[in-house]
Amino acid sequence: MKISNSNSKDNMSMSTQELIKELKEAEKVLFDLRFKKATRQPFKPHQIKATKKKVATLKTILRAKFLD
Repeated sequence: MKISNSNSKDNMSMSTQELIKELKEAEKVLFDLRFKKATRQPFKPHQIKATKKKVATLKTILRAKFLD
């Protein structure tokens, strides 16, 4: 599981389809992390916060693109 630390400027230049694809990947990673937490498997807790932030950022950028 790799969480890329891309900034919002990079995300703004991406197409809508790329943003949707990246959002789905981030949501899948978040699900997997929550599943690991619930089943008490080893994981890095800071990844949950980082992934939630990434999902929120991508959703915000997608919403801004749809409004334009």
